[in-house]
Amino acid sequence: MSTQLTRSTHGRPAAPVRILHVGLGNFMRAHQAWYTEKASNADEWGIAAFTGRRPLMAELLAPQDGLYTLITKEAAGNSYEVISSIVAVHPASDFASFIGYFESSDLSIVTSTVTEVGYCRRPDGSLDLEDARVAADLEALKELVGKEMELGSAELSTAPAKILAGLLARRAAGVGPLTILPCDNLPDNGSAFARVVADAAREVDPSIVQWMVENVSWATCMVDRITPATSDADRDECEKVQGYADASPVPTEPFSEWVISGDFPAGRPDWEVAGAQIVEDVEPYEQRKLWMLNGSHSLMAYAAPIFGHATVADAIGDQVVRGWVQKWWEEAGSGLQVEWEDYAAALLARYENPNIRHLLAQIAHDGSQKIPVRIAPTLINQRTQGKLPVSAVKAVAAWMLHLQGYGAPVVDKSADKVASQLNDNATKNAEVVLNYVAPELSGDAELVTAIADAAEEILSFVKE
Repeated sequence: MSTQLTRSTHGRPAAPVRILHVGLGNFMRAHQAWYTEKASNADEWGIAAFTGRRPLMAELLAPQDGLYTLITKEAAGNSYEVISSIVAVHPASDFASFIGYFESSDLSIVTSTVTEVGYCRRPDGSLDLEDARVAADLEALKELVGKEMELGSAELSTAPAKILAGLLARRAAGVGPLTILPCDNLPDNGSAFARVVADAAREVDPSIVQWMVENVSWATCMVDRITPATSDADRDECEKVQGYADASPVPTEPFSEWVISGDFPAGRPDWEVAGAQIVEDVEPYEQRKLWMLNGSHSLMAYAAPIFGHATVADAIGDQVVRGWVQKWWEEAGSGLQVEWEDYAAALLARYENPNIRHLLAQIAHDGSQKIPVRIAPTLINQRTQGKLPVSAVKAVAAWMLHLQGYGAPVVDKSADKVASQLNDNATKNAEVVLNYVAPELSGDAELVTAIADAAEEILSFVKE
C-alpha cells in the first residue's frame, strides 16, 4: 500500500515564508518553485502560494503540506523529484491570509503567474477601468481606505487590485520594501504590472503612489519551460514508481530558462545556482522566447486542431504544420538582435519530445491577449521591410478561424470583441481581425487579402 506524500516522510522541513505567489498552477511549480528548491539557500526561502479563481490546487496540495513530485519527461525516460519550496497553499478566497503575509517583515518577494489576461489592461497598457470586475474591486477598496485592519475582509477578483490591497496593508504595517516579480509571457512584464497597479492606486488612494516608488521594486523576467496539465496517468506513474500517492504531480520537460532583471532590496534566493540568469536587460531574451516559442505555439494552437491534432508533438509531426512553424521561425528570427537558429533547433527537439503531452487547446486559451504580443511584432516588422510574411499571416488567419468555431474550443473572455463582428465575408473578417491584432497595419489591402487566402488554404487541407 502506498504512503501519503507529506513532510513527515518526504522532502525538506518547511522554510519561513519569504515569497508570496499569486496564481498557483503547474507552470509555477515547474519553474519558480523548482528554481527556489535548487537554490543553495533554499532553507531560508519558503513560498506561500495562492490559487487563481479555482481553489482546486490548494485543496490538492494542502493535505500534502505543499509538497508535490516534479516528473521530468525525456525521450530516454523520466526522473522524479519531490519539491519542498511551497510551504503554504491557500485558495484565492483566503484574503485575510494574503493580507497577513504582506504585513509581515519576512515577506521579501511577490511573484505571479496570472497570464496576460490577468493584467486587466487596455490595448494601450493602462488599467481597464471599464472592466466590470476591475470597477467592482476598486470600489470595494475605496470603501476601505483608512480602514487597513479590514482589508483582509475584502472580496477582490483581479490581480492589480489584490496587489494594491497588499501594498496598502504593508504601508500601514511599516515593514519595509519588497520586490514584485511577475512571471507571465508578456513583454517587460514588470513595467506592465507596475503600470496597472499604479493606475489602480490613483483611483483608490493616490497617496500610496509615492510610497510605492520608494518601497516597491518591480523586476522583470523571461520564463520558459513547457509544462502540460497533470493527467491521471501521471498520478498512477508517480505512485507506481515512487511508492506514494501524489494528488498533483507536475509533468515537465528537461529544458528550463529564467532570465531576470531588477533589484531585490530585501534579498532573494540564489536562483543562479539553479541556472537562472541575472542580467541588466531581459528584452532580447524576452523577444526571442515570445516570438519564437510562444508565437509558434499560437500558430500551432489555432491551425493544427483544425487538422485534428491534439498536442504539440502531434502537430510538429505533421509535415505541413512543421513547414509553417519553421517558416515562422525564419520570419520572427529576422527581427531579433540575438542568435535564433540554434534556439529554433532546440525548440524543434523540445516539440518532438514524445513524452510531453502539451495540449494545443490549453495553449489556445485567451488568444485575444496573446496574438497581439506574440504575432503582431513580426507581422509589422515584415511589412515595414516590404515583405508579405507567409506564416505570420497564417497565424492570424488560423486565429480568425478559431473564433469562427474551427479547431480548439474558444476559451477567451475577450474573444467576443472580435468574434461578434465576423460573418460570411472572408475579406471583411480579415479586416476586422487585422485591425484588432495590428491596428498599425489597418488598411493594408494586400495583407487583408493574404489573411483571407490563408484561411481558405488552411481549410482546404481539411476539405481534401
